[in-house]
Amino acid sequence: MNGTVSSPAGERLHIGFFGKMNSGKSSLINAFVHQQVSIVSDTPGTTTDAVHKAMEIHGIGAVTLLDTAGIDDSGELGKQRVQASIKAAEECDIAIVLFSGQEDDYSLESQWCERLLAEGTSVIGVISKADLVSSQQLAKKCSFVSSLGIPCVTVSSLTKNGISSLREALVRAAGDLNAPRSITGSLVQAGDVVMLVMPQDPQAPKGRLIQPEAQTIRSLLEKHCIIVSCALEELDSSIASLKNPPALIITDSQAYRYVYDHLPAGTRLTSFSVLFAAYKGDISYYVESAKAIDDLPADGHVLIAEICSHVPMQEDIGRIQIPRLIRKRRGEGIRVDICSGADFPQDLSSYDLIIQCGGCMFNRAHILSRIARAKQAGVPMTNYGIAIAYMNGILDHVVYPLDTDPVIR
Repeated sequence: MNGTVSSPAGERLHIGFFGKMNSGKSSLINAFVHQQVSIVSDTPGTTTDAVHKAMEIHGIGAVTLLDTAGIDDSGELGKQRVQASIKAAEECDIAIVLFSGQEDDYSLESQWCERLLAEGTSVIGVISKADLVSSQQLAKKCSFVSSLGIPCVTVSSLTKNGISSLREALVRAAGDLNAPRSITGSLVQAGDVVMLVMPQDPQAPKGRLIQPEAQTIRSLLEKHCIIVSCALEELDSSIASLKNPPALIITDSQAYRYVYDHLPAGTRLTSFSVLFAAYKGDISYYVESAKAIDDLPADGHVLIAEICSHVPMQEDIGRIQIPRLIRKRRGEGIRVDICSGADFPQDLSSYDLIIQCGGCMFNRAHILSRIARAKQAGVPMTNYGIAIAYMNGILDHVVYPLDTDPVIR
């Protein structure tokens, strides 16, 4: 042990393997990583829920590999497995779709490629079990896969032929996806004093910082900012201790109003949740969607989507504070549903508004897939920090990185 901490799951590039039962997904993953990660069996349906494997790939960096159930699984249990594969696809930045060399009908694989491409996922086609078919057949099959508008690689997990070509295709596909993005965007520059207000409530993990705080600190250090951290109770004394007011204060969203009322002249204000709304999601859409709070009918239906699965504490921000703010503004008849972790309703049509947390535990592709589904259903979607700022009447005074902010090269 050298004391280093692995990259959070939400910061890793997610690469999923999809294909029919026994198309060779698990064997390919094992051959690719040179270790037994997934169970290999001739029995169809061995893989059920997606298997996640965190690793490092030279030329790409930190990734999570997902081994999924067969897309042709049948029966009641099979349908649930296919649904699990569909959910896994939502979190993938890159999808590897296997076209078994022993198959002739690729209509189902083609449909999956179309689905993935429509969601903005980079797709690589792999002709698996290439050692079992002739070179002439491989050329014909690869020509078909290429006609779908995706790169094609032929691979044999048994002989390891094509593994290096697959690795190269992944490095190419990762290209722009792996361009570093900055949590604070253009809000700060080297030498700026940035104050972090971090209430130490019962939900704060003992002995460590929550991920948004830790990742924001790392981002500010990379920008060579000067960081001053304090609990809410020490806000005034911390400001008074500085020669000049901080350029930016980043606070926990639940302390927005207090911090805003104590904000020094010339200091800008944002929150960790707002920063992650821009870092992981679609900040312009979130801001526009927040206005839907005032359009909620008396019996409006709101979905609160937490990504962290945790035991609710007193004054929980998602389960208590936000519903209380909404009902205070729109009436006690507002209905609120709560979902957590990966449990996000397939049918969103009954909701008038979705409010999601910052999303630090999910990768950006997963958050964007939820936003795309909300847009498709015609349901406005915002996030905790934006919604709280709006309902406190200070959203116009909160700063956030723009979608057009350049990435840090």
